[in-house]
Amino acid sequence: MRQARSTADRAMAAAVNEVEGYLLCQAELRKAREEAETFAYRLAYLTTAQQEEVARAYAEDRIQMSQTALRAVATRCEELRAEYSARYEHLRLRMLCIYVATLAVAGSLCTASWTVR
Repeated sequence: MRQARSTADRAMAAAVNEVEGYLLCQAELRKAREEAETFAYRLAYLTTAQQEEVARAYAEDRIQMSQTALRAVATRCEELRAEYSARYEHLRLRMLCIYVATLAVAGSLCTASWTVR
């Protein structure tokens, strides 16, 4: 039961992440197009067709820059996840060693106190 719930929770989280990613992507596309149209509109000496071409090229460049930045952030996130996972595993191992050493010392103290009596 617990395993099924955990799997369902993960699937739900993945679906929410996918929807959120889609919405963020659409917002970025809309923002890029709006910026492109604003930029092209300021070039009043261009014809309408030229303004549309400038807006299209600007939006493509802006979207490409956003994708590049997003990929860089995603790559860095994966690097950090790997680094922190390794640190966490090292910390868990250290804590296990301390726990085992503490048990060994406690056991030897108990044994020593019984043999002294």
